[in-house]
Order: sequence, then C-alpha cells, then structure tokens
Amino acid sequence: MKAYLDNNATTPVAPEVLEAMLPFLEESYGNPSSFHTFGSSVMPAVEKARESVARLIGASDPSTVFFTSGGTESDNWALRGSVLLDPSRKTVVTSAVEHPAVLETARVMEREGHPLRIAEVDGDGVIRMDSVSSLLDSSVAVLSVMAANNETGVLMPLPELSAAAKACGAVFHTDAVQAVGKVEIAVDRDGIDLLSLSAHKLHGPKGVGAMFIRSGLALPPLIVGGHQEKGRRSGTYNVPGIAGLGRAAELALEGMSGESRRLIALRVMLEKGILETCPGAEIVAAGAPRLPNTVTMLFRGVESEAILTLIDLQGISVSSGSACSTGSKDPSHVLMAMNVDRVCANSAIRFSLGRFNTEAEILYVLEELPKVIARLRKISPYT
Repeated sequence: MKAYLDNNATTPVAPEVLEAMLPFLEESYGNPSSFHTFGSSVMPAVEKARESVARLIGASDPSTVFFTSGGTESDNWALRGSVLLDPSRKTVVTSAVEHPAVLETARVMEREGHPLRIAEVDGDGVIRMDSVSSLLDSSVAVLSVMAANNETGVLMPLPELSAAAKACGAVFHTDAVQAVGKVEIAVDRDGIDLLSLSAHKLHGPKGVGAMFIRSGLALPPLIVGGHQEKGRRSGTYNVPGIAGLGRAAELALEGMSGESRRLIALRVMLEKGILETCPGAEIVAAGAPRLPNTVTMLFRGVESEAILTLIDLQGISVSSGSACSTGSKDPSHVLMAMNVDRVCANSAIRFSLGRFNTEAEILYVLEELPKVIARLRKISPYT
C-alpha cells in the first residue's frame, strides 16, 4: 500500500482540473494576446479563471487578480514592488516563521539597502502582535506575514495584522499559499492589500499562481516586456495552467466546508493514533488554531532523516518541513523561532492531508510508523 501525506509540498491534480486544462493543450492552443480570432477566442477562459480565483479569496473585483508563475514569484513581486511605492518607506517587516520565498527575498533586499525587521512568534508559532507593533513606524513599506504556516499549519490573525499595517501607513501582504482553498480567505473584509497563492497547493497544476492587488494600489511590475495583465505582469499567458487554477478554485470553494470537516477528522485520527502508539511523540503547536489538514509531530531522540528514509521504504510519503528547504542539515527555522530545542527540532515530521487521502491510508501509517520509531529508538544515541 502507498500513502501520500505530503500535500503541503504539492497536491495531485484533480481529474476535473485536468479536464478543464486539456482543451488548451490540444485544439484551443492559441495565444490569447493575438489579434486573430483563433487566439483571442481563448481569452474568455482566462477571465473566467480570474473570476473564480477572486470568489475563492473574497475579492469583489476580479480585475484585482493577476496571474503569475506561482507563490514564489508573487511573494517576490509583493515585497519588491512595495518598497517602490513611497521613496520615504524602505523597511520590510516580516515574521521569523515565513516561507523562504518571503524570508530569502527580504534578506536579499536587506543586502540591497532595505532594512529588515523580523517579528517574533510565541511557543505555538503564532505571531506576537506586541512584537509586530514594536517594529512598525513611518519607515515601513510592507508588513508581510503568512496566512498559514507551511510546516505547522498555524493560522495567523490576518485582520489584526492588516489593521496594524494600516495604522502606520504600510502595505499588508500575506503569503496565503497554504491557506487558500483550505480555510476561508476574505481579502476585502480583512483589508488585505496583497495576497499570494499557488495552484499546485489546491489540486491544480504546478507553474501557475496569482497575486491579489487591492484596487488603487499601484504596485510596479516585477516582470516587464509585454502588455499582458494590464502591463503589470508580462509574459505569454499560461492558459492551460490558468484554466486549471480556475477550476481548482471552483472545486475548493464548493467543497471547503465539508472537506474541512473530513480532513480534521482524519488529522485527529492520525494525531491520536501516533500519540498512543509512539511514546514520547508530541504535537507541534497543539494549542494554536491550525489548518484542517496539517500536523507536525516531534519524535524526541530520533532523527527525522532516518524516519523519512525508513517510512519511504513502506510507501509512505511525508516530510520534515518545507519542500523548499529539503536537503538542509539545519533544523527548521520555524521550530527554532518557536524555541523548540535542537534535538527535538531534528525529529520533526510533517503530515499534510489532501482531498484524496482516505481513512485506510491513515490506518496504514499508524500500522507502519510505530515500527519505524521503535526500531530507531533502539539505536538512537539520544535515548
């Protein structure tokens, strides 16, 4: 048996999404920017997808949605564009637990002359609003805090963060890559200025995403060279990908409530089973609001790399954290920011569920994982 529990890294493309993409890979392959009818007839599919994404994130105006290559591009655009809006504002404020797409961009910008301030989180990984407030002043161009953490699933207080940014005149950006399609996002209601999302995290294709830009915010383009997206994001439209993102957005919105309850039930079943069968296991951020599908467990005294190797031999796909930092020998920066000790941090395993996971898969993991942990504990120098 196989069990894929790494949906925060990427999700399988839903059959309905593939069906929506195929026409634009086959007969309707025209370039929507073309003058001729064969090409321009494809543009309605792009606009339909734009409307679907807008509905998913609670944006009343679809024209505020711009298509990109994914979350990383959108994050780069948000940070780099924001510091160009007002010459008197050059500072970037973000949190210690952001995805590398935000943190690394901010660090590069710091070397380029944009001061960087990093807000702290509490022991559950929730951003500390007192820390945020202490870092905001009239020099800040952008406050960027993720909607949900990719490693722990912890949800951040977006309305409060948006209000804090506005109080000092800064732009508020949220990397919502992990949250969109799993929990309600309402950019208009919550006063969000910029939001990043990616299709492949919600059963859409890789290589396509979007950026929400609040109406009236003149964010300069990151990629230039063409008139696409009203001149704000140049490049030939990835129509198959955009159509896939649009259909994925529709499916997520239609099924969010029921799917959320189903995933929570599976997650709780997994958590309870691990705690009962793996002595010493611990849930990260157990006291914080989390995504329905995500749990990171600590297995003190056992290295996560060894767990991943042995569990993979049983056909079980999980991770030790962000797929974008796989290969690093350093402990998770997220867990370090939460003051998890280094030995524990090196034992972290993330389980992230998706639309196609079943109870049978959870039971299979609960059958195989305790054997792996017991085997490794016998040879661990930390036990």
